Amino acid sequence: MAANNILKKLAKARAQVEKLEQAMAAKQNKVLAKLPAQYGFDDVDAFVAAVKAAAKGKVGRRAGAKAAPAKRRKRAVITPETKAKVKALAEAGKTGGEIAKTVGISLPSVQNIKRELGLTKGRKKAAK
Repeated sequence: MAANNILKKLAKARAQVEKLEQAMAAKQNKVLAKLPAQYGFDDVDAFVAAVKAAAKGKVGRRAGAKAAPAKRRKRAVITPETKAKVKALAEAGKTGGEIAKTVGISLPSVQNIKRELGLTKGRKKAAK
C-alpha cells in the first residue's frame, strides 16, 4: 500500500509541475507580446528582423548560452619528408619554434622527431 500512496503523490506532483509550467508559459507569452511595443516597433516582423540583425553582430551572449565549439586542429601527418626537413633545419641551427613554424607542425612534434633522429642530448644524471 505504501507504494500506491507514493505513486499517487508522484502523479499529483507531476500534475502540479505541469500546471506551473503552463502558468509560466502564459506569463512568458504576455511579456514577449509586449516587447515590440516597448522598443518602439509597430509590428512583430519588424522587431524580429531587428533582433536578427543585432544578433549577427554577436556583441554579447545570453548568460548560460553555449559558446560555439572550438575547431579541432587536424592532426599533423609526420612523413619521411617532414622528418628530413626537421633534420636539415635542426642541423642548420634553427630553434625548435622556428622549425615548427617552417614545417607547420607543433613544437612537441619537432622535439619527438629530433629525439627519434638522435639530434638531442640526453640529460646528465646528478651525482648522489
